[in-house]
Amino acid sequence: MVNAQMVSGYLDNSFNALMVSGGGESGQTQNGGTDTTLSGWKDLPMELLLRIISVAGDDRMAIVASGVCTGWRDALGWGATSLSFSWCQDHMNELVISLAHKFTKLQVLSLRQIKPQLEDSAVEAVANSCHDLRELDLSRSFRLSDRSLYALAHGCPHLTRLNISGCSNFSDAALIYLTSQCKNLKCLNLCGCVRAASDRALQAIARNCSQLQSLNLGWCDTVTDGGVTSLASGCPELRAVDLCGCVLITVASASFTLVHCSLRCNLHTYPRSSQVCSSKFVSVVDDVHHMRAWLLLQTAAHTCVPWGCTTARTSPTGPCTRWPRTAASGARA
Repeated sequence: MVNAQMVSGYLDNSFNALMVSGGGESGQTQNGGTDTTLSGWKDLPMELLLRIISVAGDDRMAIVASGVCTGWRDALGWGATSLSFSWCQDHMNELVISLAHKFTKLQVLSLRQIKPQLEDSAVEAVANSCHDLRELDLSRSFRLSDRSLYALAHGCPHLTRLNISGCSNFSDAALIYLTSQCKNLKCLNLCGCVRAASDRALQAIARNCSQLQSLNLGWCDTVTDGGVTSLASGCPELRAVDLCGCVLITVASASFTLVHCSLRCNLHTYPRSSQVCSSKFVSVVDDVHHMRAWLLLQTAAHTCVPWGCTTARTSPTGPCTRWPRTAASGARA
């Protein structure tokens, strides 16, 4: 491994070469009559350093640069607002713990993993240092427990986007507490959170997260109609709901949520429950010029059920051969 003195010497030589090629003398440059002295690479202005890091487009460079000197560490700590550790395939937990206190102004953080590495101690380190965090991706963090959600609830109350898909160890009690503290959530991904995504948790989300716009409940197979319909009254801004694999959801509750959530939800679900026979709730498409919403049921032949539509005559899948009957029986003003 290259030692610190070698790295420092290399940077010094590179800086001197840069100054010579740029026509600088003794590290001095003229700027509107004001002399600015750069005696070494450590004296680079913070704005220039941040610009170099952003142009490089590699978060690994920002992490390495934060260890060069205290000046660079402080500059990146105050200036870096977005960081991803998704490239880290080994020792992510230790890396996050060692760096969290350096990047206190982070607003966007991705800790998505290919293989499970992250543990509660790393999330707690983030929650203790990054109080301005707005967006957090913890997807596929199979090792995390309720400790992580409680830590985020206390340390990151300004979260607007949270992805905890695949975190199957979280309980609904921890999720309920999180939503009571993080009331600005607009996008929440609970795909595969089979223990956390219960009807009780959805009711808490409806009470606490009135700004919610997107909710993924994929494969949360304990969610029932009661939980889904509670979102209709509590989350008026809801625009997208993924119910794929929610086997207890009926078409009736899905369409009820559609109608009450500004009529612009995209609901995707593939229920296997006997309550809806062989039908599959495919999608809802909004066309503000011609219709309020489409509800498509996939059976042996597509059946189009219009909600408040009096002008459209075709569905996104093609002409609706059964339109006259459904229009007469299902259309509403």
